[in-house]
Amino acid sequence: MTESTTLKIPEALKARVARAAAESDRSPHAFMLEAIEQQTQLAERRRAFVGAALAAEEEVAQYGLVHDGDEVLAYLSARLEGRTTNRPGRRKL
Repeated sequence: MTESTTLKIPEALKARVARAAAESDRSPHAFMLEAIEQQTQLAERRRAFVGAALAAEEEVAQYGLVHDGDEVLAYLSARLEGRTTNRPGRRKL
């Protein structure tokens, strides 16, 4: 079930939204809904990314195991070129 809400926006932005919505063959309502959905997804992805980074930081602090950046880059470059190569190993920090 959808709920109604009020969104107060400046006249200049309202005109820009109306123009952009018309150019994309959508209603201003649909245009704004899509924009809110995209920004919500972006915020959720950012929160998940930061959470994963903090968890990785805790793991490094706990175990002290890391990958050498140059070795990882060489590994990825080789894989992109189609060459088989061994994965870089973790080492103690």
